[in-house]
Amino acid sequence: MTSSEIRKKYLEFFESKGHKIIPSASLVPENDPSVLFTTAGMQQFKPYYIGKKDAKADFGTLNTVSCQKCVRTSDIDEVGDESHLTFFEMLGNFSFGGYWKEEAIKYAHEFITSPKWMNLKIDFVSVFAGEPFNSAQGELGLQPDSESEKIWKDIDPNIIVKKSGRADNFWGPTGEEGPCGPTTEIYVDGIEIWNIVFNEFYQNADKSLVPLQIKGVDTGMGLERLAKVAQKVPTVFDTDLFNDIISTIKQVSKVPFDTRTERIIADHIRTAVFMIANGVIPSNTERGYVLRRLIRRIAKLDESQTSIAEIVIKNYENQYPELKNKKENILDEIKMEEERFEKNLSRGLKELKRQIETGFIKNKINGHVIFWFFTTWGLPIEIIEEVVQKYNLEFDKEGFETEMKIHQEISKAGMEQKFKGGLGGHSEMEIKYHTATHLLLAALRKVLNANIVQKGSNITAERLRFDFNWPEKLSPEQLKAVEDLVNEKIKQNIPVEMLELPKEEAVKMVGAMSFDLSKYGETVKVYKIGDPSNPSGQAFSIEFCGGPHVERTSDLASSRDPEGNQKGNFKIIKEEASSAGIRRIKAILE
Repeated sequence: MTSSEIRKKYLEFFESKGHKIIPSASLVPENDPSVLFTTAGMQQFKPYYIGKKDAKADFGTLNTVSCQKCVRTSDIDEVGDESHLTFFEMLGNFSFGGYWKEEAIKYAHEFITSPKWMNLKIDFVSVFAGEPFNSAQGELGLQPDSESEKIWKDIDPNIIVKKSGRADNFWGPTGEEGPCGPTTEIYVDGIEIWNIVFNEFYQNADKSLVPLQIKGVDTGMGLERLAKVAQKVPTVFDTDLFNDIISTIKQVSKVPFDTRTERIIADHIRTAVFMIANGVIPSNTERGYVLRRLIRRIAKLDESQTSIAEIVIKNYENQYPELKNKKENILDEIKMEEERFEKNLSRGLKELKRQIETGFIKNKINGHVIFWFFTTWGLPIEIIEEVVQKYNLEFDKEGFETEMKIHQEISKAGMEQKFKGGLGGHSEMEIKYHTATHLLLAALRKVLNANIVQKGSNITAERLRFDFNWPEKLSPEQLKAVEDLVNEKIKQNIPVEMLELPKEEAVKMVGAMSFDLSKYGETVKVYKIGDPSNPSGQAFSIEFCGGPHVERTSDLASSRDPEGNQKGNFKIIKEEASSAGIRRIKAILE
């Protein structure tokens, strides 16, 4: 059974059950700032789950079905294994108060097992095991989903039902807040192929849950995984979706690659093609930055991206006509980014030598600096090490590996989310903006209220963006006071100290407001910026943080004149509402 036949069967099955077929939404979400990309089929339907839109009025039914283009970067380091992908198609059926658990489970069982449809054998299913009372859930608690277990057993008394906690069988929301609920999952040939979500809660930004007035069904099944089990092949990369792509890689590449590298190239070029077709272009911020990283990661491996991209377009243009319509644009963007990358490598080497020769890097090149050259300039660590050794400097390879590990952990925690709560990159300017964010939070607490907490953060090489709790628009006088206080601390040239402390001791020093302490290990990093104007020695800023940061606050100056004086200032360029009770500040280092 080909992937095209599977896609067609799925849509036809649910259409026969009274569902309206809805075309795939763009990979760039509309009116949803919580995520960079469309990561699930339900995203375009979020307003219907929370009652902001009427499905009956818009679709003529409360039930819909779609095959949705999706991008997820949380598993990017696993790409190349049996089943992980960056771009994938998600088959999903949705109900906005039309039906509930019994119908959803019966539909899924019929589609998977019936000889008329997929004719597959289910290994086992899983249901939500419940969660002990937690104050974060208010008075609700989270009870075991015994209803779903009973429905499965009524359908097939011999079916194996496994129970898992919130990490495995409770889904959502996409972004900081939104619909969510317990799930039941279907496993075939040892892998999860279908996740059926029962949206009965709305998660607020503070992680509290409230019941939804309209209970909704939201299911997701990766086409690639379903094709793998239907076609009885070892991995998703052995399905007909990838056969032509990987065959082309073998033919046009100048050097032979191992299997995993071939899969990475196939995944990334497929993702890049769909991103560009949906209006994303390579850049240094947000969606464009993700696209740039994908293209440049392949460029390090292969110089034949446009040839491979043409095969991707040919394979998908019937299902997604925008690929054919934008073919020239897609190929041009990839080619131009490849050329920019080649120039960037040359500039990266020059910048590395400049930083060494001017003394910015001295004695030892730290792990986070190596990581910055590796990610921002695309310099392989072997080349960085070779240059550094010529200057007789120490090469912190262990520190680099630690930075890579931190980066991978952040990715797994949810790279789809716009607000990562920390540093997105490790360039010199990003490190400066990261430290400036600490000063901004401290200044807000001094000017407005000591109970101000961070509600979101996004940092690029061009600016910082910071969300915090405050009920009203800040006045020009308040903004100026915050700005002036940050600049005062920059000019005072205060050391930025990093302390590694046992978690309990750190909590006593910093306090625990706005932090989920369960996410921290037993030893934590605390960054402290002193306060020369305070004779008692109390710090101006002291926060839990993974770093890295500048060494002194005066390093936040963007540049200096020939006499060595500061040429840059911290400047707030915009203050606006982010959501109810949350304000957002955008600022730059001029």
